[in-house]
Amino acid sequence: MSLQAPPRLLELAEQSLLRDRALAIPTLEELPRELFPPLFMEAFTRRCCETLTTMVQAWPFTCLPLGSLMKSCNLETFRAVLEGLDALLAQKVRPRRWKLQVLDLRNVDENFWGIWSGASALSPEALSKRRTAGNCPRPGGQQPLTVILDLCFKNGTLDECLTHFLEWGKQRKGLLHVCCKELQIFGIAIHRIIEVLNTVELDCIQEVEVCCPWELSILIRFAPYLGQMRNLRKLVLFNIHVSACIPLDRKEQFVTQFTSQFLKLDYFQKLYMHSVSFLEGHLDQLLRCLQAPLETVVMTECLLSESDLKHLSCCPSIRQLKELDLRGITLTHFSPEPLAVLLEQAEATLQTLDLEDCGIVDSQLSAILPALSRCSQLSTFSFCGNLISMAALENLLRHTVGLSKLSLELYPAPLESYDAQGALCWGRFSQLGAELMKTLRDLRQPKIIVFSTVPCPRCGIRASYDLEPSHCLC
Repeated sequence: MSLQAPPRLLELAEQSLLRDRALAIPTLEELPRELFPPLFMEAFTRRCCETLTTMVQAWPFTCLPLGSLMKSCNLETFRAVLEGLDALLAQKVRPRRWKLQVLDLRNVDENFWGIWSGASALSPEALSKRRTAGNCPRPGGQQPLTVILDLCFKNGTLDECLTHFLEWGKQRKGLLHVCCKELQIFGIAIHRIIEVLNTVELDCIQEVEVCCPWELSILIRFAPYLGQMRNLRKLVLFNIHVSACIPLDRKEQFVTQFTSQFLKLDYFQKLYMHSVSFLEGHLDQLLRCLQAPLETVVMTECLLSESDLKHLSCCPSIRQLKELDLRGITLTHFSPEPLAVLLEQAEATLQTLDLEDCGIVDSQLSAILPALSRCSQLSTFSFCGNLISMAALENLLRHTVGLSKLSLELYPAPLESYDAQGALCWGRFSQLGAELMKTLRDLRQPKIIVFSTVPCPRCGIRASYDLEPSHCLC
């Protein structure tokens, strides 16, 4: 005969609280705060809206990380949470147990609810302090509630819960501090983006990604808001195009409007641009406006002039550079001197260097090798896709002997691996790859090293050699 275990205190509290809302307030007043998170999760899952509203008013921690539960949220449940906040905001005198300072709507990775419900040894107090310590200061310290969210615009429309929150927040301006640290734009009308930006504290934003094709004229409408993001650290721009209809003087005016915004960004450190053409011949305007040292410069498949590279190499802001990525920028006809100077400027800090598919030839490589050999912190070096001879590659490998932190090295197949028509000779590639690997191992012990060909014209895959050659499937 088996005996059924008696219900736990948590189960009894759940049954009582979720069965009879009239008992909710007095029950919550006496409930140990460690029981709040599991009870909240149960009410949230079962969509007990009235109970959720009551629990928000009595929430005993400084932070309510709702974002990690939002995957199972519907609009009705979310509204119930906001109604609980409304009840708090409407009170001129704070209730005795009002602890809530932050509503976190971000979809965080850590299992906060598991920690709070006892699945981890971390205490609720430690968790609350950890999550709120990074919050931006609220002006004057008067706002009773900070709401943290990440904004992601995609598929042409906003999530219905986010849309409802933004409308709700607009009506309670002055009572809330709406803090967005990350802004991602994958596709939505610019006027809708501007409407949303007018509801958040722009100086809280630290990262912006524009990952959709914009005309330069649209970027300029966004630029004044960019200039108000005074704590911006990182900017990513993808596929910004210049209409052929824009007169040259108008384009130059747009470039000035955009670059001047960086004068207001005291903490800007990371610049990422892919397939951006409007800065060709004007990169110096942006560099002159930088207020802090750059850690990252990623400009891939962009249009740059030789003068742009020269201005970059002379810019004081790149002396603490950790990552330089110029993939896909054709440097074949550029003087190698600016690139050599750039490497000299950043030799004490540079950790990642990507010169993949830059059309660099033997003579240019030879000119930059002395500077490259002094980049003592370099850990990742990608040089594949450049047409370099066997002799030049052997020379390159010799110049990496002193780079003790190299952990990932990607090099091109030697020119001698191809026939006169540019077709890859597999046997020759395998032989030369083995010779290069032996040369390197005689000099030092590499960690990860790969020699790869130019992409196959049919499938786009590079054949590679590390310990033995790998073929494409064509």
